[in-house]
Amino acid sequence: MDDTPQEITSLVGREVYSNGGVFVGEIEDLRLNLDGRSVTGLALGNLNDELFGEETQGRKGVILPYRWVRAVGDIVIVNDVVERVREPDEEQEEVVA
Repeated sequence: MDDTPQEITSLVGREVYSNGGVFVGEIEDLRLNLDGRSVTGLALGNLNDELFGEETQGRKGVILPYRWVRAVGDIVIVNDVVERVREPDEEQEEVVA
Protein backbone atom coordinates (compact mmCIF):
# COMPACT_ATOMS: atom_id res chain seq x y z
CA MET A 1 0.00 0.00 0.00
CA ASP A 2 1.22 3.49 -0.85
CA ASP A 3 1.66 5.59 2.31
CA THR A 4 2.58 8.76 0.43
CA PRO A 5 0.67 11.72 1.90
CA GLN A 6 -1.93 13.22 -0.43
CA GLU A 7 -3.35 16.71 -0.62
CA ILE A 8 -6.61 16.94 1.30
CA THR A 9 -8.05 18.86 -1.63
CA SER A 10 -7.94 15.57 -3.56
CA LEU A 11 -11.10 14.62 -1.62
CA VAL A 12 -13.10 17.42 -3.25
CA GLY A 13 -15.30 16.04 -6.01
CA ARG A 14 -15.35 12.46 -4.74
CA GLU A 15 -18.67 10.71 -4.36
CA VAL A 16 -19.78 9.57 -0.91
CA TYR A 17 -21.67 6.30 -0.36
CA SER A 18 -22.98 4.59 2.75
CA ASN A 19 -21.44 1.26 3.65
CA GLY A 20 -24.75 -0.19 2.38
CA GLY A 21 -23.98 1.14 -1.10
CA VAL A 22 -26.43 4.07 -1.11
CA PHE A 23 -25.24 7.31 -2.77
CA VAL A 24 -25.13 10.11 -0.18
CA GLY A 25 -23.63 13.09 -2.02
CA GLU A 26 -20.48 14.63 -3.42
CA ILE A 27 -17.71 16.32 -1.43
CA GLU A 28 -17.63 20.05 -2.15
CA ASP A 29 -15.44 21.22 0.72
CA LEU A 30 -13.84 20.14 3.99
CA ARG A 31 -14.14 21.33 7.57
CA LEU A 32 -10.70 21.54 9.14
CA ASN A 33 -9.26 21.85 12.64
CA LEU A 34 -6.20 23.96 11.89
CA ASP A 35 -4.73 23.63 15.37
CA GLY A 36 -5.01 19.85 15.33
CA ARG A 37 -4.19 19.64 11.61
CA SER A 38 -7.09 17.31 10.94
CA VAL A 39 -10.26 17.03 8.88
CA THR A 40 -13.36 17.23 11.08
CA GLY A 41 -16.14 17.20 8.50
CA LEU A 42 -17.11 16.71 4.87
CA ALA A 43 -19.26 19.38 3.24
CA LEU A 44 -21.52 17.55 0.78
CA GLY A 45 -23.53 18.87 -2.12
CA ASN A 46 -25.42 17.11 -4.92
CA LEU A 47 -27.27 15.24 -2.18
CA ASN A 48 -29.41 12.14 -2.53
CA ASP A 49 -32.94 13.56 -2.21
CA GLU A 50 -34.29 10.19 -1.06
CA LEU A 51 -32.05 10.36 2.03
CA PHE A 52 -32.32 14.04 2.89
CA GLY A 53 -35.60 15.08 1.21
CA GLU A 54 -37.33 18.09 2.68
CA GLU A 55 -34.71 18.59 5.40
CA THR A 56 -32.32 20.10 2.86
CA GLN A 57 -34.77 21.95 0.59
CA GLY A 58 -33.37 25.41 -0.17
CA ARG A 59 -30.01 24.60 1.40
CA LYS A 60 -26.69 24.15 -0.30
CA GLY A 61 -25.73 20.89 1.42
CA VAL A 62 -24.84 19.19 4.67
CA ILE A 63 -21.71 18.59 6.71
CA LEU A 64 -21.03 15.02 7.80
CA PRO A 65 -18.72 14.47 10.77
CA TYR A 66 -15.44 12.96 9.59
CA ARG A 67 -15.70 10.33 12.34
CA TRP A 68 -18.44 8.71 10.19
CA VAL A 69 -15.90 8.01 7.42
CA ARG A 70 -15.04 4.33 7.15
CA ALA A 71 -12.84 4.31 4.04
CA VAL A 72 -11.34 6.72 1.52
CA GLY A 73 -10.34 5.65 -1.97
CA ASP A 74 -11.78 6.48 -5.38
CA ILE A 75 -14.99 7.03 -3.42
CA VAL A 76 -15.63 7.72 0.26
CA ILE A 77 -17.57 5.23 2.38
CA VAL A 78 -19.43 6.47 5.48
CA ASN A 79 -21.34 4.66 8.22
CA ASP A 80 -24.91 3.69 7.43
CA VAL A 81 -26.09 6.15 10.09
CA VAL A 82 -26.97 8.43 7.17
CA GLU A 83 -29.45 5.84 5.88
CA ARG A 84 -30.95 5.34 9.33
CA VAL A 85 -31.81 9.03 9.64
CA ARG A 86 -34.89 8.39 7.45
CA GLU A 87 -36.10 5.22 9.19
CA PRO A 88 -37.77 6.84 12.26
CA ASP A 89 -40.07 8.90 9.99
CA GLU A 90 -41.12 5.76 8.15
CA GLU A 91 -41.72 3.92 11.44
CA GLN A 92 -43.85 6.78 12.78
CA GLU A 93 -46.01 6.70 9.66
CA GLU A 94 -46.60 2.98 10.21
CA VAL A 95 -47.64 3.52 13.83
CA VAL A 96 -50.01 6.40 12.98
CA ALA A 97 -51.63 4.54 10.09
